[in-house]
Amino acid sequence: MARTSTLRLSSLSSSLHKPTILACAAATTLLLSAKAQAQVNTTTLAPVTVTGRTEPAAAISGWGDMPLSQTPLQASVIGTAQLRDRGATRLADAVCTDASVADAYNADGYWDMLAIRGFVIDNRFNYRRDGLPISAETSIPLDNKERVEVLKGVTGIQAGTSAPGGLVNLVVKRPSEAPVRSATLAWREQNSVLGSADLSQRFGENQAFGARVNVAYEHLDPKLHSARGQRHLAALAGDWRLGRDTLLEAEVETSHRSQPSQPGFSLLGDRVPEPVDPRINLNNQPWSQPVVMDANTASVRVTHQLDGWRLTVHGATQRLRTDDRLAFPYGCSAEGRYDRYCSDGTYDLYDFRSEGERRRTDALDVAAHGHSEWAALQHGWSLGTQFNRVQNRFGPQTYDLSYANLVETTPSGVGNVHGTLATYPNDSHNATNTNRDEHATELYARDAVKLSEALTAWLGLRHTRLHRGSVQTDGAQAVDHSQSFTTPWLAASYTFAPEQLVYASWGQGIESDVVPNRPGYTNSGQALPAARSRQFEAGLKVATRDAAWGFAWFDIERPLWADLGTCDSTPNSCTRGEDGVIRHQGLEANAAWRTGPWSFQGSAMWLYARRHESSAAPEANGKRPTNVPDRTLHLQARHQFAQWAGLSAQADLQGVSKRMVLEDNTVTVPGYGVADLSLRYERKGEAATTVWRAGIDNLLDRRAWRESPFQYGHAYLYPLAGRTFRASVEVSL
Repeated sequence: MARTSTLRLSSLSSSLHKPTILACAAATTLLLSAKAQAQVNTTTLAPVTVTGRTEPAAAISGWGDMPLSQTPLQASVIGTAQLRDRGATRLADAVCTDASVADAYNADGYWDMLAIRGFVIDNRFNYRRDGLPISAETSIPLDNKERVEVLKGVTGIQAGTSAPGGLVNLVVKRPSEAPVRSATLAWREQNSVLGSADLSQRFGENQAFGARVNVAYEHLDPKLHSARGQRHLAALAGDWRLGRDTLLEAEVETSHRSQPSQPGFSLLGDRVPEPVDPRINLNNQPWSQPVVMDANTASVRVTHQLDGWRLTVHGATQRLRTDDRLAFPYGCSAEGRYDRYCSDGTYDLYDFRSEGERRRTDALDVAAHGHSEWAALQHGWSLGTQFNRVQNRFGPQTYDLSYANLVETTPSGVGNVHGTLATYPNDSHNATNTNRDEHATELYARDAVKLSEALTAWLGLRHTRLHRGSVQTDGAQAVDHSQSFTTPWLAASYTFAPEQLVYASWGQGIESDVVPNRPGYTNSGQALPAARSRQFEAGLKVATRDAAWGFAWFDIERPLWADLGTCDSTPNSCTRGEDGVIRHQGLEANAAWRTGPWSFQGSAMWLYARRHESSAAPEANGKRPTNVPDRTLHLQARHQFAQWAGLSAQADLQGVSKRMVLEDNTVTVPGYGVADLSLRYERKGEAATTVWRAGIDNLLDRRAWRESPFQYGHAYLYPLAGRTFRASVEVSL
């Protein structure tokens, strides 16, 4: 359920405090350097304001720095300014501006889970950091991230294995050309307080060296009861211009988060309860402990420019340590139903603990990018190879009913939706876990061929050789398997006017799975054939001086795996195998424009998602998947007040249609609409620029079920957070 602890990078000190000390020392150096520079440069120049529209690029797309308006794919780029204006400190906060991205079992105190185009993306394989794979089974801080990129669709040419839906890429802040000296103090209701600093400076002969430091500490005290905690971050990024054509970059990040997590509510028998007070936390037992997540990450990148092409060598390592602990409500043994809570609001309460989990991810990418002319055609090409290694190590788990109630006479391990029953902890270490290893070698090639001034053909191919192994933590059921597969991608785009194009694409993605090491399976521990998803997409993109808009239609088909048989404790009672497909067809629309002091932007998605050809769950055929709305709308309006220079107001509106709770679609939760309001005031002085921000999330204090994930064989319901006030001040020298 939850997972965390403290990781050690071999390239770092064995002490987790050393990166923090180095970062603080670097920050002090930068401040002293800035102070000295300020004493020397006493000339003040008149400010110059430049306006215009900049086109974002998504590095995760695989097509380099080419603007999104010119590429045959759909992606969102959420920059630093948007993150700050939204008060975003976690991924679940950052992606709320795109209708194609939704929550997928997002709980306070746990790692974030997202769905793109209706598919829950895999935290193990669908996340990138500066383009290299990482595990997102941890808390990912945004304080040192320049932007968050969301690539939508099947991603076979960007990733060797990944779930369909899309990829999320986090781009790290690097040393900037101009000095950065910024500090932020933020508050969020109930009483969460964040302090952070961002410092960047270039120095040395010809400004050859650069350093950027980000530090943050947050006391976590949300409106959710029994969820107090704290987190901190220290990050240092540096670069060295070895010559006109060679750049060496390195960065290191260490983060820690400790906070009790939030279990979901559920059906009460056959009914959906009215939305509860969102402050109630069912993880409020006297013995409840926080989920602790520690993460250390480091990377080195060398870029060398040659005539007409560029060589990049990029390596990274990530070490995670997690203590995953929760008072976990699950099922109702009193009524013999284990996918929901009891009709009277009680449930079976388990003591879940998986402590000392360790995850390690290493990646090395070597690539060449260039522009050439072959056969009288212009080519923008990339060739590369990537080596990935994943190592996960776990210990024995506790997953058992808590002991008898302390307050009144009730059966062992029973809680209720009011959070008023207390039990004893169990901590019996009664369950095994599975250690996993993975090695992958990937070869890829991409080429954008200019067939004419207006017509471009896009070709991509990725070949993956994968080896995976697993063994239970007690040494039983060791399994190894190897697979190879190739994923192609083709597209054509036609630019019918400047910054206006139509495109069509087709591509594939791969998922690889292994049958659980359980005696009930006839094929226990065997590797399943690679599941190959495919996608068709067609789109229109239009950009003008003051507006941009577009549409995209997609059709994604994904094979599904299921347990065929009873799958109880009886040996050979079931077989794990392919069980039909799920198909998501949808239309995305987006628009942004400005006129005078007003600016608007919005996105919408219409989704037709259905399951087909299932023999294990025939009642689900032709039905919608759980927790997937078929209509989503996001709108934003911003007004710049002429009477008060620097003051602007922003309103955000989100609308979501109903969601299914059960696979047979017999139970639903209604849709909802929620509005947010925020103010931003920027004051520029001679010595500093100050930005004040204030906001109210869920302005009307709407009560609703925000999502209905069906996880771990259980239907859960998460309430929409109540009205929440936030404020911050940012000072930049």
